[in-house]
Amino acid sequence: MPEGDTVWQAARRLHVALAGKVLTRSDLRVPRFATADLTGRTVLDVTPRGKHLLTRIEGGLTLHSHLKMDGSWRVFENGRRWTGGPSHQIRAILGNTDLTAVGYRLPVLELIRTPEEQRVVGHLGPDLLGPDWDPQQALANLLADPARPLGEALLDQRNLAGIGNVYKSELCFLLGVTPWLPVGALPADRAAKLPELARKLLEANRERPVRTTTGRRGQDLFVYGRTPRPCLRCRTSIRVAEQGDGSRERPTYWCPNCQTGPAPSPSRSSRTSHRTTN
Repeated sequence: MPEGDTVWQAARRLHVALAGKVLTRSDLRVPRFATADLTGRTVLDVTPRGKHLLTRIEGGLTLHSHLKMDGSWRVFENGRRWTGGPSHQIRAILGNTDLTAVGYRLPVLELIRTPEEQRVVGHLGPDLLGPDWDPQQALANLLADPARPLGEALLDQRNLAGIGNVYKSELCFLLGVTPWLPVGALPADRAAKLPELARKLLEANRERPVRTTTGRRGQDLFVYGRTPRPCLRCRTSIRVAEQGDGSRERPTYWCPNCQTGPAPSPSRSSRTSHRTTN
């Protein structure tokens, strides 16, 4: 799932390819905007906001997209074969005389007036990689519902914007608590450092092609996707279970020895399911 650092990278690629250039090709393949024609307009900038992408276009327009689980934007030199997936998965094409940006499997794609951007991103908490970052506000948002499991609170973009399932699991490991620990039970010293620790992880990875939280080559993550391999610290087998985020259940990884706090019932956890590679 794309997270804040991945979206930041996508925004930078799109900005470099499109900003300051006139669109010579425009094709929005969603019914509501299929007749919209942006050709002849200049792309002003591409800005990430949490997991959202805002492509601002001359004339007071913004193309708002969200990658959700498996969406992507690819940039190709004109004349090159597009390789992001089958053509029926293409939802948007924006091109100029040199490059073409192609959006695949975009579950959210809408053309709005730029002054209306707050309608689609105004609900977000402080952006971990944005100019509005405010660690005190982020922490206050997280603590506002002290009974809520920490993992769910971290995924709630209204609290702080940019954390996905990978960073949720990795942050909980680094804090030494399970994702099912109520936010209000998080020791005060660890709660105080949580927002800046999250920002540090995303900042460290926004320039990297391969995300890492460990600093170890070949062992990029502490717990995410590592079931049933041994913990890098204590050698206990990493475990996985489903945890909700308010919209769906997501595989959540933790070390039962290094992380204290509640854990799901055995019927909801497994040592072998949802295995992925680092």
